[in-house]
Amino acid sequence: MNTDFHQGGSSAGFAAADSAEAFLTLTIAGQLCGVPVLSVRDVLGAQTITRIPLAPPEIAGSLNLRGRIVTAVDLRRRLNLPEREPGSPSPMSVVVEHHGELYSLLSDQVGDVMPLPADGFVPNPPTLPLLWREVSRGVHKQGSGLLIVLDVERILDIAGS
Repeated sequence: MNTDFHQGGSSAGFAAADSAEAFLTLTIAGQLCGVPVLSVRDVLGAQTITRIPLAPPEIAGSLNLRGRIVTAVDLRRRLNLPEREPGSPSPMSVVVEHHGELYSLLSDQVGDVMPLPADGFVPNPPTLPLLWREVSRGVHKQGSGLLIVLDVERILDIAGS
């Protein structure tokens, strides 16, 4: 699967109260998350990833996307979650651009693009683990659960982890 998305930058906050912001949903270790759709460049199925010697553990390696080298960030490792079960499907890549470089956010599943009304957003709850709070812009109520809105810039701040 290779789907091109709008090529804009990420937004700095949530949309005005009378509008909605679109998010690409993804799942990491059973947790529903969202990434602002304007920061997404591509969504890719399983890819060949080449390990990078001496890279931090959350860097799964690099992959080739139409001739460009893309750094793959394993969101499970980045968020200090358990490794994927043996035999589970290969991770999917959500390709984002940050400071002119492409990065692949490896997630367990990629869902739909959803417009989320601004009035459904709330700040991070204090019960959310500290690492998740550091990489989240807040949460959005989804029925009986919560969608965690990931801050792409903070996710990619590997040096700060």
